[in-house]
Formats: sequence, structure tokens, C-alpha cells
Amino acid sequence: MFESHQKSTGTGYTMTVALLAVAFIFSPAVLVISRPIGYGPAALAFVCSALCVVWAWANWTKSSQLTMPSIASHRETPN
Repeated sequence: MFESHQKSTGTGYTMTVALLAVAFIFSPAVLVISRPIGYGPAALAFVCSALCVVWAWANWTKSSQLTMPSIASHRETPN
């Protein structure tokens, strides 16, 4: 259960998941829908997907660096 005195560890992966969804779902879907597929649109979709994957990786590594105080458990005081 969530407690109000616990601090957030700073792991926000929502943007990482959104970027990966754009890279692997949205960009290929737009490419398939926009027929006929030529070299130009395919290259643009590939570059967009690659940029999203790199940006997601950078966001993941930035969000994954936790400090020891942020993951230390809160000690309960005896009553």
C-alpha cells in the first residue's frame, strides 16, 4: 500500500514507453497505411523510428540512475 511519507524514486518511464510505441507501432503503421511505399517514405519512417529508439534509450538511462538515499527504506518508530 502507498504511504504518504515515502519519497518518489524518480523513475518515470511513461515517456520511454511512449517513444518505443511510436518507434515500433505508430511509425510502421503510418508507413503501411500511406501506400504506395517508396524509398523516401520508408527511409523517413526508419529515421523516425531510430530517433525515437535513441531518445527512449537516453530517457531510460537518465531515469534509471537512482541514488542510495532515494531507495533507502523508511524506518518505523516504535510506539
